Amino acid sequence: MSAAWSPLPTGEFTGIDWGAPGAIDGQDPYLAWAEADRFAGYRVKPQGKPPTWLPIVIELTPGASVPALVQASNVKWLQIPRVYLNLPTLRFCTAHVKRRFFEKLRSDAALRRLILRFELGLPVGHHTQPIHDPCTPDSRPVSAPDRLSGKVLGLIDGGLAFANQVFLDPQGRTRVKHFWRQDDTQDGDWPGNEPHHRTPLDPARAGPRPRDMGYGHELSGAAIQAAMAAHTHQGRLDEEGLYRDLQLWELSKPVSHGTHVMSLACGQGTPLQPVDDDASRCDLIAVQFDVANVRDTSGGAMNASVLDALMYILARCTPEAQLVVNISWGTLAGPHDGSSILEAAMDQLIGLLDGRLQVTVPAGNAYQSQTHANGTLAPGASLPLHWRVLPDDRTQSFLELWIPYGAEGVTLSVTPPGHDQPLPPLRMGASGVWLGAHGLPACGVIYPKTSALGLGSTCALIALAPTFSRRAKAATAPFGSWTVTLKNGGTEPVVFDGYIERDDVALGQSTGARQSRFEDARYDTSGNVESFVDHPDNPTPIRRSGTFNSLSTGQKTVSVGGVRRQVSANGDFARYSPRKPDPDAGRPQRAGVRKVPDTLAASDDNAALWGVLGAGSLSGSAVRLAGTSSAAPQEARRLINLP
Repeated sequence: MSAAWSPLPTGEFTGIDWGAPGAIDGQDPYLAWAEADRFAGYRVKPQGKPPTWLPIVIELTPGASVPALVQASNVKWLQIPRVYLNLPTLRFCTAHVKRRFFEKLRSDAALRRLILRFELGLPVGHHTQPIHDPCTPDSRPVSAPDRLSGKVLGLIDGGLAFANQVFLDPQGRTRVKHFWRQDDTQDGDWPGNEPHHRTPLDPARAGPRPRDMGYGHELSGAAIQAAMAAHTHQGRLDEEGLYRDLQLWELSKPVSHGTHVMSLACGQGTPLQPVDDDASRCDLIAVQFDVANVRDTSGGAMNASVLDALMYILARCTPEAQLVVNISWGTLAGPHDGSSILEAAMDQLIGLLDGRLQVTVPAGNAYQSQTHANGTLAPGASLPLHWRVLPDDRTQSFLELWIPYGAEGVTLSVTPPGHDQPLPPLRMGASGVWLGAHGLPACGVIYPKTSALGLGSTCALIALAPTFSRRAKAATAPFGSWTVTLKNGGTEPVVFDGYIERDDVALGQSTGARQSRFEDARYDTSGNVESFVDHPDNPTPIRRSGTFNSLSTGQKTVSVGGVRRQVSANGDFARYSPRKPDPDAGRPQRAGVRKVPDTLAASDDNAALWGVLGAGSLSGSAVRLAGTSSAAPQEARRLINLP
């Protein structure tokens, strides 16, 4: 392997010369890395060719609007779902863009004045295709049929078994009045679909494409009820046959994350513990993530998918509806100060609806995962971070270092496993790739002066290729301990945060992901009671405190931490959850960073019995799921039950 950085190449899709001075500043560093490795991490095309379209999330400048953006662009290279015409004052939208979009941004000052920043989504499957019936200068908002009023609960998750008896009304009818699955194809990783071909879903069974969204398939409550009737024999519903017919292959598995979460938010309990409240009777709107989103726990698709899902749910409610939406999803990296594009968009949506929308989100499960580092660099000081990357990791690994704007004296250097000397240090505004086997990028560092991923602090992204691949001539990175050293060459102390992005395997999936972590000899892993909690005088830069879901640090969403139903001598907190109050509250922190949940709910029964019971995929089954994903829907239930 080479012992030096190579410049980032010119992007084949965007046409951006990423190695030019200032090219990375203000941009999404993940976009620069994706172009450097030719989108290998997104598995767009096996041959490594760039996609035709890219999904992005856009924040417009104050005073700009989606109609103005549509007027200033062309549907041939920028396509926005028509649902974003419903709220003209919303400054956020998703879009699919072609290379021409980036060319116009460089040459068209009027277009540039409309766009404050944009962020890459996950370019797989239908996200690399044009959307159907996008906004044009003559477009008008699409009026969705059968809009709901009164109390409405919205669920955004994966694997939603809407025919489970806990989601039916007393007459056996579905309470799910609108169901949008974001898949366009049958991702073949399910029983009976060998050898895993991707084939388009049959709209006659999966439902038509929602016109205002432009992709996926939608089932109305009437369509769901008709399908249930067709699969009811001698008074009994064949749920497995129903889901097979509707091509919901995810629900062939006995456990699904979304069903469990949904049952805690609005189910009718169990025969031994029935529940009768507003949440168990209200109308439901469900959005099911596509399979690619569920598998990619790094959250590459989350920003676009969640924002589209929220807009879909809002479009199917009247202005009089009292709406609570639960999103038991999230990642580990990000600014953690509410300034990510998705968090800022949710905050503006909640504000625009003036009390008619509440959004509950989990606080996160990584309290003990060693994925957060925090420290203060004194002038002239340096600090090594030891990043343990595991063997047989078939997915990419990411480390984000968040450094306040203006701290340009902070340099970073990277030492790969097995190397005595670091690669040349990089200053703010610099970038590079370290080439591995076959001359392909094994490691990339993008260190902009400002970043599209947040406001107030920049994101230095360190990206690693998988440590194993079965593909010939694939980029791989060495496993072991990577040392990332920060040095403050400035005259003022600098507070930084490092977040390792989530890289584990979602419930019911098999992706080959393996979660990396920080290591430090001073980090307490003894297993004693106090070893599970941070304190301000903790000598290690690895922190439990501040390990917060990146989706949950906005100002107006409701973040929910996890506790135990039964308090023991070891306390009442769930070990994986951020705590309230924060025992590490005295430690210096970047401005605006959130570390404490807004509220708490039970996510474990007791110290020995982790998790809480919820519904399995099929009626009558019960499963136990630990995590703040189980706490958030209980808060959603409490909110919908309020007078």
